[in-house]
Amino acid sequence: MMDSLNRSWTEDGEPGPPVIPPKAQPEVIESRPRWSNGQCVVAVMSSSMMNPTFDLAHCSHQLAREGFQQIPDHDLETPLTAALDSPAVRRYLVFNSALFHLMMAPMLYVVLWCAVFSTLHLYISVTEYWVLCLCVSLVSIFLTTAIIFFLHHSNNKINMNIDVRLVQVNERLVKYNLLVAVADWVQNCTGNMQLYFVYWDMTRCLRSLTQTFEEQSFVENDVQNKLKKRMSHLVLVADVAATEAERSEVEQGADEHSPLLGNEGSTSSQSSPHKDPKITMNYSLIPDALLPPQAKAYQLLMTYSAVYVKLLMSERLSGPSHHRMRPRRNHCTTAPFCLCQYIKTKIIR
Repeated sequence: MMDSLNRSWTEDGEPGPPVIPPKAQPEVIESRPRWSNGQCVVAVMSSSMMNPTFDLAHCSHQLAREGFQQIPDHDLETPLTAALDSPAVRRYLVFNSALFHLMMAPMLYVVLWCAVFSTLHLYISVTEYWVLCLCVSLVSIFLTTAIIFFLHHSNNKINMNIDVRLVQVNERLVKYNLLVAVADWVQNCTGNMQLYFVYWDMTRCLRSLTQTFEEQSFVENDVQNKLKKRMSHLVLVADVAATEAERSEVEQGADEHSPLLGNEGSTSSQSSPHKDPKITMNYSLIPDALLPPQAKAYQLLMTYSAVYVKLLMSERLSGPSHHRMRPRRNHCTTAPFCLCQYIKTKIIR
């Protein structure tokens, strides 16, 4: 009976060949990436606000737990140590932190009040001192607010001492779809300084920025003038050996994929009976006009990667907050605009 049910029947009423039921097709499970652009993978708090250091071994362990297990030490801990572990860099982190600016405000007010009062008291004779004190207080409050606002606004721009030092680190981490930056802010009168590792797939930003340079190739001189005007202050001064300087001049422009800041800290000094004389060299971060569009786009993306992540994590990216008002082709769902749009808005346009 079961065999007759599994057979087909011809038009003459005779049984045909058995019908083989179709095999059950396996369910196709769509695999979506775990991370999206702009998501924080690991955030490590500074050990102390007065002596900011970061536990890089803990960073590596946390990244491994999140699935980034293939990052070797020479791509993570070594460049981060060279960029952030210098005593001069630590002092700069302290004096440039938001908490230090908050602590400096009342002291700055007192100093300005005394300076303005002593100056006006010499040249203006007032019978009622409360009028003079009121005027001095108002002037001191205005000057203190202006100075603190200027310092806060300057932190929204690229920082030569921190952001540019992290360019080499991001050049190594970008192949693992990671970008790193240091961000700090004040919350409830408490300073927060953290080292952020943010997921970022650079493919779409690189393609979009390259397309922008290609579309503006007919006004290439104007674009290059804008880059020179807005990036003229991004100049690194370094003391290098004379032999290294000659080698860098020969190799300059030979490889468009070479690191932007050279191989600082990666070359080992060999013991020699006489030391090579050192000369001072300037390294400009402005993309060379002869570079192809993709190389220019890559250099700009790496140069501004740390400052973008810093502003993203500290929620200081200014732009439309509503999802419908956000610009098209935004490659970051957690910010008003992505890295390439930040460069287009701040540098190119």
